[in-house]
Amino acid sequence: MKRIGLFLVCLMTAFLLRAQDDVNFKVICKKQVVVGEQFQVSYELSGDGKNFESPDFNGFELVGGPFSSSSSSVQIINGSVTRTNTHTYSFYLRAIKEGKYTLPAASITVNKQKVKSSTAEIEVVKDNSVTAGSASNKATVSTKDVFLEAVPNKRSAYLGEQIILTYKIYYTIPISNLSISKAPSYSGFWTKDITDNNGVLQQSSVMRNGQEYHVATIQEIVLIPQKTGTLTIDPLDITCIAQIRQERQQPKGYDPFENFFGDIMGSSYTNVKKDMKSQPINIEVKALPAKDKPNSFKGAVGQFTFTSKIDKTEMKSNDAFTVTYTVTGKGNIDLLDIPKPVFPADFEVYDPKITTNIKNNSFGLSGSKKAEYVVIPRSSGKFTLTPTEFTYFDPTKNKYVTLESDKYELKVEKSANEGSSGIIYAGGQEAIKVVGSDINHIMTIGELQKGDTLLFGSPLYFIIMIAMIAVFAAAFITYKRINKFNQNQVLVRNKKATKIAKKRLQNAYNYLKIKDQNHFYEELSQALWGYISDKLNISRSQLSMDTVKEAMSSKCVPEDIVNQFIELLNSCEFARFAPGDPGKKMEDLYQKGIEVITKAEKNL
Repeated sequence: MKRIGLFLVCLMTAFLLRAQDDVNFKVICKKQVVVGEQFQVSYELSGDGKNFESPDFNGFELVGGPFSSSSSSVQIINGSVTRTNTHTYSFYLRAIKEGKYTLPAASITVNKQKVKSSTAEIEVVKDNSVTAGSASNKATVSTKDVFLEAVPNKRSAYLGEQIILTYKIYYTIPISNLSISKAPSYSGFWTKDITDNNGVLQQSSVMRNGQEYHVATIQEIVLIPQKTGTLTIDPLDITCIAQIRQERQQPKGYDPFENFFGDIMGSSYTNVKKDMKSQPINIEVKALPAKDKPNSFKGAVGQFTFTSKIDKTEMKSNDAFTVTYTVTGKGNIDLLDIPKPVFPADFEVYDPKITTNIKNNSFGLSGSKKAEYVVIPRSSGKFTLTPTEFTYFDPTKNKYVTLESDKYELKVEKSANEGSSGIIYAGGQEAIKVVGSDINHIMTIGELQKGDTLLFGSPLYFIIMIAMIAVFAAAFITYKRINKFNQNQVLVRNKKATKIAKKRLQNAYNYLKIKDQNHFYEELSQALWGYISDKLNISRSQLSMDTVKEAMSSKCVPEDIVNQFIELLNSCEFARFAPGDPGKKMEDLYQKGIEVITKAEKNL
């Protein structure tokens, strides 16, 4: 039995060694490429394997992959049947700089043994494709072939009026791998990205200067100027890969079929990296007219409606009711303030719940903002809620428009517990009003007699009294601290900055799991902007790359952390246009967001 077992082990070992010898795992690629060229690298396995491990392509940019494919073939020779399986793992790389490189070996498991592929030498040479061909036949990428243009819907606007800035790319030759290399800071503007292309550029055709162009919208930005004068929008820098067809001279022995298939396979085309930037734009921002400006104007610019509603007009004292004021329209919804209504002195009014609903489209920002008040009448009677005024400036009419909410007559009936304390809390608990000035006569109840007591005057009595005083003093001090803390809005925002940022990051993570790019980048961007706004007490309307950098530096935040924060903000704005795997890109930005906020929190 031992001999049989030993024989079987030797047989299996020989079989595995033979199988190992039969495995052919090789790399297939071009021997020479030019800088900027995109090319294919394939790892081909003759046989069956699993657990393919990709190599690290140092010195090259990974554009895509691995993409796996398989094929099989059958040969019958003299009645002997041979079946061959081939598995291929392909990558698409882009050459970055000149030099000689070694493409590393990949590995795969075959019959429980890890097998490595062969390696390959590849040379990256200078990109001469921009001037490819002979001196008399050059192929170039000119500004007539591909160019970028920034198009504002207006070059003159009022303070607070929204401007829609659209970046468009025009091209007559094939382009790909569009990415934004540098974004403007938009100094002096409040901005919001309203691009809605789901990562896919919508293309159309236009005639321009007698030439037909394909045109695609890269980005749309809403700009709301925050100061008057001439504001300059810096250029947007982008890069792309343009595909140029090279006119080749026909050598001797020219084969038209070879040329035909060469054109189909792209061998007569060259990829060229093209850098572009839009033109700078000057915007004239006018001050709002001082003439006829109502006192109720609080900075709203656009076209709006103002409405109100109340859930009931008849109630009992100490019963709550709700009144809601809503501003709807087109304009700077995020920045406007809803006017505060005036309530009767006998009403207790809680801080309003503010709800904002913004819609983005190619026409700009629109939506609604509402303030919902919970009010408690503390005494009975008939009361009037006077109309509340809302004023906005309409740029299309060049005038101020004042709207009024509805007027409400309230009937408050007396409840069983009305006036039990003789105190009425006025609006917002800002004042206390004493009601009832009559003093009742003291009722004589007869001669008082001292009874037997077990507690009053005893040591336990004094201990209880001291404990009650201590508890009251502690509660009073705690109340004063909380009240002082809540009144210090700067401190409140500072303390809540990290908590709100964590909530935003959690929302971003939820969108990351379902690969919702637009909502992911919006939540991550809001987490970063909101954190720095609350932490450094910068209003949202004054936020920009420059103000963030200046404010963080003034707090002695290290320069590398400041640069990481600014770089991440830029990456969030434009990551959807960068090439590569969206899932991996979102994961990387999410991790960087957590890291940079953590570092900023330690220094702030």
